[in-house]
Amino acid sequence: MAGSYKCARCKQKVEIDIDSEGRKQIRCPYCGHRILFKERGAGIKELKAQ
Repeated sequence: MAGSYKCARCKQKVEIDIDSEGRKQIRCPYCGHRILFKERGAGIKELKAQ
């Protein structure tokens, strides 16, 4: 399963394949930082208040 993430330190976009167990050491390939943020879609949700 591939996921699109953004590094917290260098702000580079990173594509990471996570193994089936989800226990892989995940690091930014550019700076080696371990904190990555999942990128969100551009869609905006609108909810009707009652």
